[in-house]
Parts: sequence; C-alpha cells; structure tokens
Amino acid sequence: MTRPATDLRRLTAIAATLLALAFPGVGARAAETLVERANRGLVEIVAGGVGGTSLRMAEDLADMLDDGATRRVLPVVGKGAFQNLADLKVLRGVDLAIVQTDVLDYARAQKLYANIDGFVTYIAKLNNDEFHLLARADIHGIGDLAGKKVNFGTPKDGTAFTGPRLFDLLKIKVEPTAYGQALALEKLRRGEIAAMAVVVGKPAPLFEAVRPEDNLHFLAVPLKGEIASAYLPARLANEDYPDLVAPGSPVDTVAVGTVLIVAGLAPESERYHNVANFVEVFFTQFPKLLEAPHHPKWREVNLAAELPHWRRFAPAEDWIKRNGSAPAAFSEDQLRDIFIKFLDERSKASGSQTLTAEQKDQLYEQFRRWQGEHRN
Repeated sequence: MTRPATDLRRLTAIAATLLALAFPGVGARAAETLVERANRGLVEIVAGGVGGTSLRMAEDLADMLDDGATRRVLPVVGKGAFQNLADLKVLRGVDLAIVQTDVLDYARAQKLYANIDGFVTYIAKLNNDEFHLLARADIHGIGDLAGKKVNFGTPKDGTAFTGPRLFDLLKIKVEPTAYGQALALEKLRRGEIAAMAVVVGKPAPLFEAVRPEDNLHFLAVPLKGEIASAYLPARLANEDYPDLVAPGSPVDTVAVGTVLIVAGLAPESERYHNVANFVEVFFTQFPKLLEAPHHPKWREVNLAAELPHWRRFAPAEDWIKRNGSAPAAFSEDQLRDIFIKFLDERSKASGSQTLTAEQKDQLYEQFRRWQGEHRN
C-alpha cells in the first residue's frame, strides 16, 4: 500500500534531528511546530486502487475538505475491499475506509473478525459500483462462459468476492483467474482468457483504452432469483462507453453499494475528534461535491440513507438528526411507474418476451423487499 503519511513522518523526524544539531532548543521547537501543523486535523482514508471509483471519491473529499490549516484529508491507495477492511482494523493511522456493502455483510456473517460491530460504524452510504463483464467476441452470453477462464482480479479485491458469488447464483461454473485488471485486459485481448469481471463505478478509466478493433464487448447479467434480492439493477450505456456499447443498445447488469466506514476510535481521542470534524464539514458542504469536476457518482449519494443492521458513527447520526433527512422520496405510485417503465424498456432493448402484468408485479415486490432490506 502507498503510505504517504509514513514518508512524511520519516521526513519530519529527519528535519527535527538536523534542526536540533544546528540550533539546539530552537530546532526542537520548530520541528515540533512542523509536526503539529502537518498532523493537525489529519484523517486517513483507505480506498480502492488506482483507477477505482472509491479512490477518486476519496480524492474529491480531500480536495474539498483539506484546508491546509485546521484539517487534512489523506487518501491512501488500497488493495481492494477485503484488504481495506483489514487495514481499518490493524493499520496505525487509518481512520476511514471505503468498502463494498456485500463484502462488509459477508465479513460479519462469516465472523471474519471478532466483534466487528465494535470496531466498525459507518458515516454514509456512498455510490453504487456496476458489475462489468467484458468478454471476447465469440462469447455471446454469460452462459457461454461455462468451463472457460474468467478473471476476477486479485484475491483481496471486492470483485474477487462479488464475481464468483454472481456466477454461483447463476449456477455457471467457470475457471477463475486472479490477474490484476490491467494484465487481465491484455490477456483478454490476446485470447488467453474468455472474460474479465470488474466491480467499478461507470464510466471506468480501465475500459477507455478498449477500441472496436479489440473485438471485445460487455455481457448482460440477468437480474433473477437471489441476485434480485442482493444487488441493484444497473445498465451500461453508449454514453458511458462509446466504443463498447452501441447507441440504443444498453447492456443490463447489476450494481453493489459502497459505504464509508470508521475505525473503532476512542471517543476521547484526538483521532475521534478529527473524524467528527471531518463529518461535520463533509455533510455541511456536501452540495459542492455534486458540482464538476467532482466524480458524477456523488449524485447517487443520499447522506440520510441507512445501512441496515449497522450502527452509524455517532457524530454523523447527530448531524442528520439536527439537519433533517434527505430530499423527499418518490411516492409509491411514482416509484412503481418508474420501475414498470424500466422493465418495459429492458425487455424491448434485449428483444426478450414482454412480461405479463403478474410477472411485473412479482418483480416489483422483490424490488421493494430488497429496498427495505438494503436501502433507507
């Protein structure tokens, strides 16, 4: 992991030594001032790898909230959702982490950490990251991947959890590989693997280098069975990937939520105070994140949305109680109309059989159950 804070502390220690040798007393006081200034209000956020959505969003937070005087926000390049969760627990100095919600729920269900509720609270649900499944031209549907090599990224990456889980739910057995995503893309171009899966917010920089002559395309992921109760419906469109998705022919897929979580900090500690200050300014200035050039995924964020079965960080909960909830939601009739329209458009775009009214009602009820369990 890249740890700029570690390098900074090493440099400040060297500076203190040199000042002490040259100017006894004065050097020590100056070095102490430098250390205090560099660490004043410091909050470290471990996010995804380079090119990932979560790191971009952490950088947006640093850009907006780091005033250079009373507050410093330091994004740290992570190695995937599972590693980010581990780093939040054991690494010195890491205060916050951005992880996938399915990974967080899995860690609790499988008891990967003792007393996970004691060391993890959340500040806010963030955006949804789409599941991208890029394949060779000879692979026409997700079922064609049975028995073939599909890359799910490095072991600690969130894709390495979500990808195999989706294929298991679809009962499609593949031969998994664990290459880094950049290498996997090259292997896909050379025909050494059949497809690669990536969980990332659209549009992802990784796919910007893909050209029509590469003969690659995204595969649709069906929203059915347990998938419908665990993930959100999503779509990759031409405006997201002009060289990969034809105009008027969007590719249906699924998405998984992300969440900003907090380490188990002692309420009387300086780090707790720093994070509480971070929350106050983050929530108060949130509308600025909706403006360019910040990542468009901020427009999906509802600060008041709850993460079921998890506790919210107390200062964040207090802020929401003081300032009210998110903008008013759609009425039930409006929501149902939007959902039915989505189903009709999806059937038309895919050329599949039009659903009956009863089938639409059943899917809508599944969606509402999912919403009650996974959203606000």
